[in-house]
Amino acid sequence: MRKDDKIRSMIASEAARLMYEDGVREYRDAKRKAAKRFGPEKALSLGSHLPTNAEIHDELASLIATREEKVLPERLLRLRLTALSYLEFFAPFSPYLVGSVLSGAVTERSDIDIHLFADAVEDVEKMLAEHGMAFQTETVPIRKGGVIRDYTHIYLENDGVEIECSVYPTEERRNRTISSITGKAMERANAAQLKRIIAAGIRTQ
Repeated sequence: MRKDDKIRSMIASEAARLMYEDGVREYRDAKRKAAKRFGPEKALSLGSHLPTNAEIHDELASLIATREEKVLPERLLRLRLTALSYLEFFAPFSPYLVGSVLSGAVTERSDIDIHLFADAVEDVEKMLAEHGMAFQTETVPIRKGGVIRDYTHIYLENDGVEIECSVYPTEERRNRTISSITGKAMERANAAQLKRIIAAGIRTQ
């Protein structure tokens, strides 16, 4: 292995550790914090030594599987069942589960990421208010379809688990968000698909 490859691998491992142990959520933040530990040069922190998000994700998944082999199946099942309840609740807004709860690489800090599609954000907020559910909102810039646009994120909490709902216009349902890990269309699952995933997971335990 070339020296460059070794440094890249070490940064990926350290970035995964930061995400696992310190709760760093964004791959970009984790890789740059990790890189700074291997030298002060700007080229090291921001240059070709940086691993891809996919490389860090693989390291993180391996770390979780190694350290939490006994608790991971129960935790993943619990999070997926919680996610399913919200997919069913948000049925009027064509919800999809995305992110770590779908992929299976979850830690005790993992949140549940859901994509919703509505004619107006206010429609979602109204339904939550009618059910007496506390929530917070935030405007987040997201690249979708090659263009950066502002979208509303709605944050809920369930028994210590954060549920982050990204609200997109109804007409964007078929325009899938690009994954920061694979660079391809993001994997997602509706309620019916998640039920099948849960059932398959239970059968293999």
